[in-house]
Amino acid sequence: PFSSSARRKMNLKSERRGIHVDQSELLCKKGCGYYGNPAWQGFCSKCWREEYHKARQKQIQEDWELAERLQREEEEAYASSQSTQGAQSLTFSKFEEKKTNEKTRKVTTVKKFFTASSRAGAKKVVMEAKAPSPSIHRQASIETDRVSKEFIEFIRTYQKPGQDIYKQCKLFLDTMSHKRDLSIEEQSECAQDFYQNVADRLQTRWKVPPEKVEKAMDEVEKYIMTRQYKYVFCPETTDDEKKDLAVQKRIRALHWVTPQMLCVPVSEEIPEVSDMVVKAITDIIEMDSKRVPRDKLACITKCSKHIFNAIKITKNEPASADDFLPTLIYIVLKGNPPRLQSNIQYITRFCNPSRLMTGEDGYYFTNLCCAVAFIEKLDAQSLNLSQEDFDRFMTGQTSPKKQESDSFSPDVCLGVKQMCKSLDLLSQLNERQERIVSEAKKLEKDLIDWTDGITKEVEEIVEKYPLEIKPKSQALAAIDSENVENDKLPPPLQPQVYAG
Repeated sequence: PFSSSARRKMNLKSERRGIHVDQSELLCKKGCGYYGNPAWQGFCSKCWREEYHKARQKQIQEDWELAERLQREEEEAYASSQSTQGAQSLTFSKFEEKKTNEKTRKVTTVKKFFTASSRAGAKKVVMEAKAPSPSIHRQASIETDRVSKEFIEFIRTYQKPGQDIYKQCKLFLDTMSHKRDLSIEEQSECAQDFYQNVADRLQTRWKVPPEKVEKAMDEVEKYIMTRQYKYVFCPETTDDEKKDLAVQKRIRALHWVTPQMLCVPVSEEIPEVSDMVVKAITDIIEMDSKRVPRDKLACITKCSKHIFNAIKITKNEPASADDFLPTLIYIVLKGNPPRLQSNIQYITRFCNPSRLMTGEDGYYFTNLCCAVAFIEKLDAQSLNLSQEDFDRFMTGQTSPKKQESDSFSPDVCLGVKQMCKSLDLLSQLNERQERIVSEAKKLEKDLIDWTDGITKEVEEIVEKYPLEIKPKSQALAAIDSENVENDKLPPPLQPQVYAG
């Protein structure tokens, strides 16, 4: 997903190169508008299946041409065998050898176009050698029984369409039980065809509303994939386990990568942000414990939402897509989720395709695939480092964390480093507390000195200007005492009483 054109689009952030992938890079490269997937060579599920069918038709045509050529060679060999018996035996043996080579070569265009898988013949031997323990079988049986009961209770609400759904699911499971020797790509194709057929039957035959169809498809996926999980998750006929170990080893080798190198806009010094980071790591790790593709997608979505919240709290503004992808890469590096490639392949092969093509689940899943692809191709330029420093960090000769604190050796575990960091933080808090107490005592002394100074100034003023008590002043004269013409005033009004 990170082609040369995508790398050129990486922008500069705060004088450092940040990880930037244009949103158009996440869409199907055929231009249909749905989300693409690196596992589908950049196509969406719909376009990928079209390419798959084209490749399969091409393979069928090549098989017919091969059969016709073998038939012609057989006829020519039979005609030339009329000369001598020895020549006949020699020609026939050469023909048989050539025919065997043609059949065992297995150069199928479909497998070459998609992914190469090991032979299905070794599956039975390995499966017998790695038989599941009774406890695991009991746990799987309990969960399978529970899901089966829930599915039966659900389809009862759909009445006749529900009966049809249950019948189709049982038929599909019976069919898949006889197709264990097929490649995982062919089993995935069967599952995708089944999803499409059931959805079409509900919409066209039973006229079920779209929202109920979506709910029914979720329950169908949950039912059949819970029962098929142990057969199709990380099968022995694929190299999924090998890819898991390669990604895990790669992430461990990149343990020295810091958030600053990835331009991650998250400050774990903030307690609330640190809690969000822990929750995001927990969700991405929990993905491996789920059996249904939709539940695994839900873990990815919850992880992504915690990342967005952590960025929002740190920046005090909504997060952007350019902030999200580097932080997701950092979470994957810090969490190192188990069987990461197997989970991605499992979701890609057996999830309801409508969930991967649109919606937030599809968006977050596509970003996770891009994050894993970026980790696999991580280089010095991506981390804003010189090639010399990058090589030293990868070989373990030095560490950026050691440069920050010379007291740590590269072999010190993360817990000890976190403990030392916490002790250093407590020491800083103690110094701050002592400084606050000292300032408080100084403020108290200043207040006492100010009070004493004010008291002294008041006493000096009182001594300089003593208080003199004057005798009481004379009573005020009557209000009309100075009115010489008071005799001309009319007499006061007297109340009068009127009878009746």
